[in-house]
Amino acid sequence: MPVNVIKPGLLTTIQDMGRPGYFHLGIPIGGAMDRMALRTANLLVGNDEGAAGLEAVFMGPELEFTEDATVAVTGAELPIFIDDEEQPGWTALQVKAGQKLGFGYLKAGARAYIAISGGIDTPPALGSRSTYAIGALGGVEGRAIAANDSLPLGKGGGRKVGATVSADLRRNPGSPVELRVLPGLYWHRITEKAQKGFFDDEWKVAPEADRMGYRFRGGNPLEFVEREQPFGAGSDPSNIVDGCYPYGSVQVPGGTEPIVLHRDAVSGGGYFMIGTVISADMDLIGQLQPHTPVKFVEVDMPTALQARADRAALMDRIRGALS
Repeated sequence: MPVNVIKPGLLTTIQDMGRPGYFHLGIPIGGAMDRMALRTANLLVGNDEGAAGLEAVFMGPELEFTEDATVAVTGAELPIFIDDEEQPGWTALQVKAGQKLGFGYLKAGARAYIAISGGIDTPPALGSRSTYAIGALGGVEGRAIAANDSLPLGKGGGRKVGATVSADLRRNPGSPVELRVLPGLYWHRITEKAQKGFFDDEWKVAPEADRMGYRFRGGNPLEFVEREQPFGAGSDPSNIVDGCYPYGSVQVPGGTEPIVLHRDAVSGGGYFMIGTVISADMDLIGQLQPHTPVKFVEVDMPTALQARADRAALMDRIRGALS
């Protein structure tokens, strides 16, 4: 039996862990912006960690259940209501047939993840149910959910109601947020003064922040090392002969406003990349609201690999707590 959408929220999409293997064709990996939050929500309701759930931006949906189910909401701090009774987040909750799941106003973070026992069972596209709206793939007919949609559920799942993930196992951005960056192939294109300034300056999340990328403002413009314009590159100092964009790339068009490419970003283009946000910190970006202060922190490869191992260890602790 499906879950009926009464109100879709501001922007609520179906997401899982994405569709790897097509980046060379220009199709991004996609999937949840905050993967750890979605994995945890799925574990709470007894699903496979990669099952499809809902990613709600800034405002939650209102959903009506046509059968009993277990639900969990993680990620952004949104007051959760079953009918009119407030419920805790990061906890397995029982919803009975005929009841409605709704949300209050956002308190912290940017994206909430809603997992339902059995997982959302819309047709997969290229191996994933994740919504990639630009390519009209996944989701509900390639788009975000809308009022009067019916979301089919899979079979299985279900965990003891009341199972919870303690606060010490929840990873949230600090203040100011620190995003660790590994300098990249084009780091030499800016002066030593600009290199130092990029990490010394405080930046703020710009309003142009979505699944394709997060733009940052407030720091000083970058100074470029003089060069002769390469054949095939644009005339702006930030232009290069088209190259591939690693996931998490930090590009700075015109040297003014860094953009961190995220889940639905393009796979290549003609702007230089000064570095890459390490994989362990990409989930944090998905929880940043506009105007949030951010510091970029320079790290080396051993530090990036250790951060990835630490993040995996935290996920193991969550699994252990819920086993």
